[in-house]
Amino acid sequence: MDWQPDEQGLQQVLQLLKDSQSPNTATQRIVQDKLKQLNQFPDFNNYLIFVLTRLKSEDEPTRSLSGLILKNNVKAHYQSFPPPVADFIKQECLNNIGDASSLIRATIGILITTIASKGELQMWPELLPQLCSLLNSEDYNTCEGAFGALQKICEDSSELLDSDALNRPLNIMIPKFLQFFKHCSPKIRSHAIACVNQFIMDRAQALMDNIDTFIEHLFALAVDDDPEVRKNVCRALVMLLEVRIDRLIPHMHSIIQYMLQRTQDHDENVALEACEFWLTLAEQPICKEVLASHLVQLIPILVNGMKYSEIDIILLKGDVEEDEAVPDSEQDIKPRFHKSRTVTLPHEAERPDGSEDAEDDDDDDALSDWNLRKCSAAALDVLANVFREELLPHLLPLLKGLLFHPEWVVKESGILVLGAIAEGCMQGMVPYLPELIPHLIQCLSDKKALVRSIACWTLSRYAHWVVSQPPDMHLKPLMTELLKRILDGNKRVQEAACSAFATLEEEACTELVPYLSYILDTLVFAFGKYQHKNLLILYDAIGTLADSVGHHLNQPEYIQKLMPPLIQKWNELKDEDKDLFPLLECLSSVATALQSGFLPYCEPVYQRCVTLVQKTLAQAMMYTQHPEQYEAPDKDFMIVALDLLSGLAEGLGGHVEQLVARSNIMTLLFQCMQDSMPEVRQSSFALLGDLTKACFIHVKPCIAEFMPILGTNLNPEFISVCNNATWAIGEICMQMGAEMQPYVQMVLNNLVEIINRPNTPKTLLENTAITIGRLGYVCPQEVAPMLQQFIRP
Repeated sequence: MDWQPDEQGLQQVLQLLKDSQSPNTATQRIVQDKLKQLNQFPDFNNYLIFVLTRLKSEDEPTRSLSGLILKNNVKAHYQSFPPPVADFIKQECLNNIGDASSLIRATIGILITTIASKGELQMWPELLPQLCSLLNSEDYNTCEGAFGALQKICEDSSELLDSDALNRPLNIMIPKFLQFFKHCSPKIRSHAIACVNQFIMDRAQALMDNIDTFIEHLFALAVDDDPEVRKNVCRALVMLLEVRIDRLIPHMHSIIQYMLQRTQDHDENVALEACEFWLTLAEQPICKEVLASHLVQLIPILVNGMKYSEIDIILLKGDVEEDEAVPDSEQDIKPRFHKSRTVTLPHEAERPDGSEDAEDDDDDDALSDWNLRKCSAAALDVLANVFREELLPHLLPLLKGLLFHPEWVVKESGILVLGAIAEGCMQGMVPYLPELIPHLIQCLSDKKALVRSIACWTLSRYAHWVVSQPPDMHLKPLMTELLKRILDGNKRVQEAACSAFATLEEEACTELVPYLSYILDTLVFAFGKYQHKNLLILYDAIGTLADSVGHHLNQPEYIQKLMPPLIQKWNELKDEDKDLFPLLECLSSVATALQSGFLPYCEPVYQRCVTLVQKTLAQAMMYTQHPEQYEAPDKDFMIVALDLLSGLAEGLGGHVEQLVARSNIMTLLFQCMQDSMPEVRQSSFALLGDLTKACFIHVKPCIAEFMPILGTNLNPEFISVCNNATWAIGEICMQMGAEMQPYVQMVLNNLVEIINRPNTPKTLLENTAITIGRLGYVCPQEVAPMLQQFIRP
């Protein structure tokens, strides 16, 4: 029997839908309460689907909204819908997928996919066969609506569709989709390719069986008039390049010719998809051989794609020079991820290499969505790494024209080109640098902010060369100009200059010591000038400075400049403010560098770190016991605090002893060492090692409890955890001497196994070798019998 609405109920639901489109917040609140009440009635959902599919007299936004509210209900409570309600909804969806309105078709498609994703693909066996048979409909709307729904299901459930759970429907679906590549409607051709594209990366068997037909059909669509179709063709070829290059190699010459055209497509979305092809090709072993003869065409295309488009300039406010007084909006600020301490060779705790690379390429992150400019620059970067100097004959003639061009947009793109090739073409560029670097330093004071900011980035890519020359030649002028840019009136320039300066600090290290006073004046002045987002980058520049010059920072005049503003920020921030992360990281580097110079500041900093660890552990405990009442804690607070405590122990050495004596850090450490999160354990073992060196008197009573935990963490599956545990055991050995004897067997077998494993990273091997050596040094009787198992490695 067909369900029919009650007229009064229907009017009530319609009124609710009208009200919910009101901008008034009070009305919105009433709507939310009303929705809660109505959700008590199971057939409320019948009304919603009825409005969506049958009330053609209502306007489309109202009908669509009804469907979206139903979608949210399905997401939240589908399991508790009575079977007749669920069946009515499913039947209505399938009967109306061909609605005359494209908005309603799309809404029904979303609804179908949401039901399917609630584990219902198995429970709705007629769904896929019916959608597939609707594709054959003479009615365009029905075919398009069914395809829209199928595309969403393919996106959401690609793995399930290729599994035995559903009897492999793809065996029927893929050949079916391929038939529609030749359909007369561009929208349907586009849906058909998009559906098949979902199965390339997982190498679905049904697709692999039809791979040649697929490729043939793609080639036939290569010059389609519709940009959406061309975009999907390019996307397919890029993915095939990654998973089935064997099938493309016979056609490689014509594919490359095609992609050269598409990378210049007048539709930017098509050009962007095509440009990805060069990025993917650069990772393939055959890149050099198939691409060498095409570089002469490709390089100018990529260089041309690196110019800002007019829309970019508008979005980036490229004509706004002074914006430093405008407060940052919160969504500008990207989440930061803390890098936990990894202890390398026992005489120094370095930051792991390569931690900077991640930020390198983000020269314009206000548009952090990927665009043609970024993709072209990334492609040029990876190709420079493949072809090295062979790229330069194609580039140098272009570069001259770009770098000295009167139009700033062109000049800016030339500077970006120069930065993009820095890594791959460094050797070939060296003869030109004595002339280029001064020109770039001059661009740092260009009147256009976007030119100034890109010059910062490009110069940072050549910092290594700059530092290798006599300091007065390039380092001093570069440093002077960059420090001016750190105080630029434009926020994007401030950010680029700060990041570039951090890179320069890493390269120059103690070369900067003569200029410390001037550098600190600038960085401290920036504290009063910066908005939220750039403050976070400023902390990084200060921390890197401390890492780079080390104990040279420990001078009364430098401490006087640097510490007051840092401590002021420290006091302003609340315990639950995520801005503590970069500040704690920064202070950790500063404490390590200042050593005894940090003593006047250590007590409040130490106390707060202990509090942060304690709070996080307490919150984690509450969450484990009552997950419905409490939220899971953000353990980064604890990780960063443990790392700062390590920095204090390392910097203050024996002076940390009274602080440890007056706190419960050893009890907290015992809990942290057993945390489920590897990064927490990694940082707690680093701290254990540092406390062992600084004040073993407090560690010794805990050894019997700590050693078994260290033993179980000698698991190379978590490289950094294993590395820090190994290092801590070595430090404990040196303090315990012969008393280490009861614990040797707990750890020795694992260490010997690690040193014999193939492909173990070098840092871990070094630490393992040193720790085995230390164990042998303090307990020769216990370690000697194992000698033949570790002496060779």
